[in-house]
Amino acid sequence: MFRDLIRTENDEALTVLRVMLGIVIFPHGAQKLLGWFGGYGFNATMHWFTLQLGIPSPFAYLAILAEFFGALFLLFGFLTRIAAFGISCVMVVAVFMLHIHHGFFLNWSNRQGGEGIEFHLLVVAIGVVLMMRGGGKWSIDEMMN
Repeated sequence: MFRDLIRTENDEALTVLRVMLGIVIFPHGAQKLLGWFGGYGFNATMHWFTLQLGIPSPFAYLAILAEFFGALFLLFGFLTRIAAFGISCVMVVAVFMLHIHHGFFLNWSNRQGGEGIEFHLLVVAIGVVLMMRGGGKWSIDEMMN
């Protein structure tokens, strides 16, 4: 079963998707866990997730870890499918809890009152590809095969 989990193809396109998704998601996870990049850090994020959004503490904790460590795992191609699954789950929840009522588009004009869902859909699509095909070339998963 573990071999199936880390199985991947020697494919540079998967590497590009994996690394770019890791680069894009890492700052978001670092904001939530460490307070970097203008974020509020772990305690404030947990407070917001649990008290403001009503997310149960274990799921809020997992969401923060999924964004931070999932991004790191993607950058190195370690347990790519699990990392992509965690990040995709966070994005699906974000769509339905926070963004769907703002429409499709990002808030370029600053008139929507929040961000739409287009970014989140792209992240989920990339995550699904990585769950299906693995981390690609130059990944720890590939080296472990």
